[in-house]
Amino acid sequence: MAVFQIGDKVETIDDIISGRVIKVSGGTVTMETDDGFLLDFESNELVRIDRGDIRVSNYEISQIKAEKELPKKRRTQVLKPKERNAPKMEVDLHIHQLTKSSKGMSNHEMLNLQVDTARRQLEFAMRKRIQKVVFIHGVGEGILKEELYYLFRRYDNVKYYDADYQKYGLGATEIYIYQNA
Repeated sequence: MAVFQIGDKVETIDDIISGRVIKVSGGTVTMETDDGFLLDFESNELVRIDRGDIRVSNYEISQIKAEKELPKKRRTQVLKPKERNAPKMEVDLHIHQLTKSSKGMSNHEMLNLQVDTARRQLEFAMRKRIQKVVFIHGVGEGILKEELYYLFRRYDNVKYYDADYQKYGLGATEIYIYQNA
């Protein structure tokens, strides 16, 4: 907190008002402006601009003003690590999720339906710029899982790995789609 004396040449920090101190009462300073008006300010709102050995340049005053005018930092919503890594899209490839009845379908037809669904959903995710997709294929004998891996390897911008074990067990594969590949 600056101490002002009667006769000091001062300028306000927030406005372009300058003048001489004519009265100091506690933390309140009365200034007579260059235009002849009497104005009261708190001492922390003023800067001494001329007093013998101490000089404050207009540059320093503009720096202080600019510092006061810095925009407030916006609070970004912080995601917990689990939420940040949570997949955006899940595709359940169990046959009972894809058709009303698998009665009369051969294993080959069921597998083709599951792989076609996976391919369509993968291309949908790429079009909509969804980065993470979990394909739920179940454990079974691993045939569908191998077909999915074969499908994923055909795309240069796709990386695949086992999905979160705690959530899906061994029956799911998560893919990550690189957007700028």
